[in-house]
Amino acid sequence: MVQPSDPTTITWHSAQALSASLTPVQQQWLFDDGSLTRRLQDLSCNRFSVTPLLEGWQPLRDDECAALQIDPGSEGWVREVYLRGADRPWVFARSVAARSALEGSGVDLAQLGSRSLGELLFSDSAFSRGELQACIYPATWLPAEVYAPMLWARRSCFCRGELGVLVAEVFLPALWQQIADRPAAASL
Repeated sequence: MVQPSDPTTITWHSAQALSASLTPVQQQWLFDDGSLTRRLQDLSCNRFSVTPLLEGWQPLRDDECAALQIDPGSEGWVREVYLRGADRPWVFARSVAARSALEGSGVDLAQLGSRSLGELLFSDSAFSRGELQACIYPATWLPAEVYAPMLWARRSCFCRGELGVLVAEVFLPALWQQIADRPAAASL
Protein backbone atom coordinates (compact mmCIF):
# COMPACT_ATOMS: atom_id res chain seq x y z
CA MET A 1 0.00 0.00 0.00
CA VAL A 2 1.25 3.46 -0.86
CA GLN A 3 1.59 5.56 2.29
CA PRO A 4 0.34 9.14 2.64
CA SER A 5 2.58 11.65 1.01
CA ASP A 6 4.67 14.07 3.03
CA PRO A 7 3.89 17.42 1.38
CA THR A 8 7.60 18.24 1.23
CA THR A 9 8.43 15.04 -0.66
CA ILE A 10 5.24 14.16 -2.51
CA THR A 11 5.69 11.49 -5.16
CA TRP A 12 3.22 10.88 -7.96
CA HIS A 13 3.07 7.35 -9.39
CA SER A 14 2.15 5.77 -12.73
CA ALA A 15 -0.72 3.32 -13.16
CA GLN A 16 1.76 0.48 -13.49
CA ALA A 17 3.50 1.37 -10.23
CA LEU A 18 0.19 1.42 -8.35
CA SER A 19 -1.52 -1.60 -9.91
CA ALA A 20 -1.11 -3.73 -6.75
CA SER A 21 -2.26 -0.90 -4.45
CA LEU A 22 -5.59 -0.10 -6.12
CA THR A 23 -8.91 -1.86 -6.42
CA PRO A 24 -10.20 -2.32 -9.98
CA VAL A 25 -12.72 0.51 -9.44
CA GLN A 26 -10.02 2.86 -8.12
CA GLN A 27 -7.78 1.94 -11.06
CA GLN A 28 -10.63 2.61 -13.50
CA TRP A 29 -11.47 6.04 -12.08
CA LEU A 30 -7.94 7.27 -11.34
CA PHE A 31 -6.46 6.30 -14.68
CA ASP A 32 -9.33 6.82 -17.12
CA ASP A 33 -8.03 9.26 -19.73
CA GLY A 34 -11.44 10.58 -20.74
CA SER A 35 -13.15 13.64 -19.31
CA LEU A 36 -13.78 13.34 -15.58
CA THR A 37 -16.40 16.09 -15.94
CA ARG A 38 -18.40 13.91 -18.36
CA ARG A 39 -18.15 10.88 -16.07
CA LEU A 40 -19.33 12.94 -13.10
CA GLN A 41 -22.20 14.39 -15.13
CA ASP A 42 -23.31 10.87 -16.04
CA LEU A 43 -22.90 9.53 -12.51
CA SER A 44 -24.87 12.46 -11.06
CA CYS A 45 -27.69 12.13 -13.62
CA ASN A 46 -26.77 15.64 -14.81
CA ARG A 47 -26.88 17.11 -11.30
CA PHE A 48 -23.28 18.24 -11.70
CA SER A 49 -21.88 21.65 -10.78
CA VAL A 50 -18.58 23.44 -10.20
CA THR A 51 -17.99 25.57 -7.11
CA PRO A 52 -14.94 27.86 -7.37
CA LEU A 53 -13.01 28.15 -4.09
CA LEU A 54 -9.86 30.09 -4.99
CA GLU A 55 -8.43 31.70 -8.10
CA GLY A 56 -5.40 33.91 -8.49
CA TRP A 57 -1.65 34.29 -8.88
CA GLN A 58 0.51 32.67 -6.24
CA PRO A 59 3.77 30.73 -5.86
CA LEU A 60 3.36 27.16 -7.08
CA ARG A 61 4.25 24.10 -5.02
CA ASP A 62 7.53 22.34 -5.70
CA ASP A 63 5.87 19.26 -7.22
CA GLU A 64 3.83 21.52 -9.53
CA CYS A 65 6.92 23.44 -10.65
CA ALA A 66 8.72 20.17 -11.36
CA ALA A 67 5.77 18.83 -13.40
CA LEU A 68 5.57 22.08 -15.40
CA GLN A 69 9.36 22.13 -15.80
CA ILE A 70 9.75 25.60 -14.33
CA ASP A 71 11.96 26.97 -11.55
CA PRO A 72 10.96 26.14 -7.96
CA GLY A 73 8.90 28.93 -6.41
CA SER A 74 7.69 30.23 -9.77
CA GLU A 75 4.42 32.11 -9.76
CA GLY A 76 1.39 30.73 -11.53
CA TRP A 77 -2.36 30.87 -11.86
CA VAL A 78 -4.03 28.65 -9.28
CA ARG A 79 -7.67 27.58 -9.46
CA GLU A 80 -9.23 25.39 -6.79
CA VAL A 81 -12.80 24.11 -7.15
CA TYR A 82 -15.20 21.45 -5.99
CA LEU A 83 -16.72 19.26 -8.66
CA ARG A 84 -20.12 18.47 -7.17
CA GLY A 85 -22.63 15.74 -7.84
CA ALA A 86 -26.12 15.99 -6.38
CA ASP A 87 -24.99 19.07 -4.41
CA ARG A 88 -22.15 17.21 -2.63
CA PRO A 89 -18.42 17.76 -3.16
CA TRP A 90 -17.21 14.68 -5.02
CA VAL A 91 -13.84 15.95 -6.22
CA PHE A 92 -11.50 18.69 -5.05
CA ALA A 93 -9.58 19.96 -8.08
CA ARG A 94 -6.50 22.18 -8.17
CA SER A 95 -5.31 23.44 -11.54
CA VAL A 96 -2.17 25.48 -12.09
CA ALA A 97 -0.33 27.10 -14.97
CA ALA A 98 2.95 29.01 -14.98
CA ARG A 99 2.56 32.77 -15.33
CA SER A 100 5.36 32.84 -17.90
CA ALA A 101 3.47 30.43 -20.18
CA LEU A 102 -0.09 31.54 -19.48
CA GLU A 103 0.38 35.23 -20.24
CA GLY A 104 0.17 35.70 -23.97
CA SER A 105 -1.18 32.16 -24.56
CA GLY A 106 -4.68 33.36 -25.44
CA VAL A 107 -6.15 31.19 -22.68
CA ASP A 108 -7.93 33.13 -19.94
CA LEU A 109 -8.46 30.80 -16.99
CA ALA A 110 -9.83 33.69 -14.92
CA GLN A 111 -12.99 33.71 -17.04
CA LEU A 112 -14.07 30.14 -16.26
CA GLY A 113 -16.22 31.00 -13.24
CA SER A 114 -18.43 28.00 -12.48
CA ARG A 115 -17.60 26.34 -15.80
CA SER A 116 -15.50 23.17 -15.66
CA LEU A 117 -11.89 23.50 -16.78
CA GLY A 118 -12.21 19.97 -18.19
CA GLU A 119 -14.91 21.25 -20.52
CA LEU A 120 -12.42 23.76 -21.93
CA LEU A 121 -9.49 21.34 -22.14
CA PHE A 122 -11.44 18.53 -23.81
CA SER A 123 -13.20 20.84 -26.28
CA ASP A 124 -9.95 22.40 -27.57
CA SER A 125 -8.16 19.83 -29.74
CA ALA A 126 -4.96 21.87 -29.50
CA PHE A 127 -4.50 20.57 -25.92
CA SER A 128 -2.84 17.19 -25.53
CA ARG A 129 -2.92 15.28 -22.28
CA GLY A 130 0.20 13.90 -20.64
CA GLU A 131 0.51 10.80 -18.48
CA LEU A 132 -1.92 10.33 -15.60
CA GLN A 133 -0.26 9.90 -12.23
CA ALA A 134 -1.73 9.24 -8.77
CA CYS A 135 -0.81 9.52 -5.11
CA ILE A 136 -2.27 9.69 -1.63
CA TYR A 137 -2.92 13.44 -1.44
CA PRO A 138 -1.58 15.33 1.57
CA ALA A 139 -4.58 16.04 3.80
CA THR A 140 -3.07 19.38 4.82
CA TRP A 141 -3.53 20.58 1.21
CA LEU A 142 -7.30 20.04 1.32
CA PRO A 143 -9.95 22.60 2.28
CA ALA A 144 -11.12 22.18 5.89
CA GLU A 145 -14.61 21.19 4.71
CA VAL A 146 -13.28 17.99 3.10
CA TYR A 147 -10.16 17.42 5.20
CA ALA A 148 -9.48 13.68 5.39
CA PRO A 149 -6.42 11.43 5.35
CA MET A 150 -5.63 8.77 2.78
CA LEU A 151 -7.50 10.21 -0.21
CA TRP A 152 -6.44 9.20 -3.69
CA ALA A 153 -5.69 11.92 -6.21
CA ARG A 154 -4.64 11.95 -9.81
CA ARG A 155 -2.99 14.56 -11.98
CA SER A 156 -2.00 15.15 -15.57
CA CYS A 157 -0.64 18.02 -17.60
CA PHE A 158 -2.54 19.37 -20.61
CA CYS A 159 -0.21 21.07 -23.09
CA ARG A 160 -0.84 23.49 -25.92
CA GLY A 161 2.38 24.86 -27.36
CA GLU A 162 4.39 26.37 -24.49
CA LEU A 163 1.40 26.36 -22.15
CA GLY A 164 1.03 23.55 -19.64
CA VAL A 165 -2.04 23.32 -17.39
CA LEU A 166 -1.48 20.87 -14.55
CA VAL A 167 -4.77 19.46 -13.23
CA ALA A 168 -4.91 17.55 -9.93
CA GLU A 169 -8.17 15.90 -8.85
CA VAL A 170 -8.73 14.49 -5.36
CA PHE A 171 -11.44 11.84 -5.16
CA LEU A 172 -13.51 12.51 -2.03
CA PRO A 173 -15.33 9.86 0.05
CA ALA A 174 -18.77 10.98 -1.20
CA LEU A 175 -17.74 10.11 -4.78
CA TRP A 176 -16.57 6.61 -3.85
CA GLN A 177 -19.84 6.11 -1.95
CA GLN A 178 -21.87 7.19 -4.98
CA ILE A 179 -19.89 4.83 -7.21
CA ALA A 180 -20.51 1.95 -4.78
CA ASP A 181 -24.21 2.78 -4.57
CA ARG A 182 -24.60 2.87 -8.38
CA PRO A 183 -22.23 0.24 -9.79
CA ALA A 184 -23.83 0.31 -13.27
CA ALA A 185 -23.17 4.04 -13.57
CA ALA A 186 -19.61 3.63 -12.33
CA SER A 187 -18.65 1.65 -15.41
CA LEU A 188 -19.59 4.51 -17.77
